[in-house]
Amino acid sequence: MTQIQSAIENEITEEMKVVAKNEGIGVALLKERIGKGFVVIPANINHKKPKPVGIGLGLKIKVNANIGTSPTKSNLKTELRKLSVAIEAGADTVMDLSTSDDADRIRKKIIEKCPVPLGTVPIYQAAIEAGKVEEMNEDIYLKVFEKHAKDGVDFTTVHAGVTRKALSLVKNRVMKCVSRGGSFLLAWMKHHKKENFLYENFDEILKIAEKYDVTLSLGDGLRPGCIADATDSAQIHELKILGELAKKARRLGVQVMIEGPGHIPLNEIERNIELEKRYCDNAPFYVLGPLPTDIAAGYDHIACAIGGALAAWKGADFLCYVTPKEHIGLPDINDVREGVVATKIAAHIADIAKGNKEAVSRDCKMAIARENIDWDKMLKYAVDQKKFIEMRREECKRNPRIAKVKYCSMCGPFCVFKVYKDGRKKK
Repeated sequence: MTQIQSAIENEITEEMKVVAKNEGIGVALLKERIGKGFVVIPANINHKKPKPVGIGLGLKIKVNANIGTSPTKSNLKTELRKLSVAIEAGADTVMDLSTSDDADRIRKKIIEKCPVPLGTVPIYQAAIEAGKVEEMNEDIYLKVFEKHAKDGVDFTTVHAGVTRKALSLVKNRVMKCVSRGGSFLLAWMKHHKKENFLYENFDEILKIAEKYDVTLSLGDGLRPGCIADATDSAQIHELKILGELAKKARRLGVQVMIEGPGHIPLNEIERNIELEKRYCDNAPFYVLGPLPTDIAAGYDHIACAIGGALAAWKGADFLCYVTPKEHIGLPDINDVREGVVATKIAAHIADIAKGNKEAVSRDCKMAIARENIDWDKMLKYAVDQKKFIEMRREECKRNPRIAKVKYCSMCGPFCVFKVYKDGRKKK
């Protein structure tokens, strides 16, 4: 049985026990939320012992890191290094978005080495195997989808909400479509003058997903790619369809979450969260960013963290990282680390705002460590321990005197904590 089927049958799985313990909530409450579709635990039966991760209502905000090859860059060793760096930096899940001809080999090796839930986007490989986007069909797609499921993929993006009506709805956009999967399907429908084969064959997709307990991540193929297109009729039309598809998935025992925008101005983020929760019956919301500006090229991971913190505070459950290379090129190993860390910070900020006891306690412990100028404990609570060590080491190297005393080079002997404590001692 799938996780949602087990929950409905009042059975507690091992994954539920682990997630409940890690989240600090009762397993009965967790089971109830999974049964209602408010929480998912992506856990393919063929993925050997990944860390169980819960995503959804009342749980800590989770962070995903995208890796994978492109048609111009394909190197398994590099992708495995990206996987390792993403996990070290704190990614809760990873997605393999490979679009090279050796996608099967890349995916299988990544699954073998991946200790957390892994996601993919099967339509990418369907297009590769078809040879041309226009040559795709349901048979090719379902074959690829089942191949991913058999290999152990825990969650997959499925762009089943992009229907023929979208062709007219995107005409007035500045950027018609920025989703790769979405653009494939728009081009396919325009060429064949037929409905989206994912939408029409959704029941077949559900059968495969239920067989292996693959969590569906219903993709936002019409997400806005710029501020000017945010929260428009195309985006909302797709969201409503995704809500209907999510209800069907739940009825047939398949876990499901909803993917979201995209480029959204800061003042519209809360409304977007509210719309998803309303139309999709509180299904876990997985957002890319969101990015509240279009001009942060090279610093999009920072823009992403700003939008992500607000979105997660207002109810988004799952943040997909953005790297400094967004809109520029394929991220390298360092881009992956920077993207994960920035998004982990956003998630933590949101957890504090939502009153998560573990998050609040961690900040309090960091404050005490700073008050005591305890560098070892500061390191323990820092989000990016690697960078903390590197920067402290450089500090000591440039100024040997710093290495012999507790304070840093900002205030030196006028360290606020030292001055205050020395003053108290004199009294």
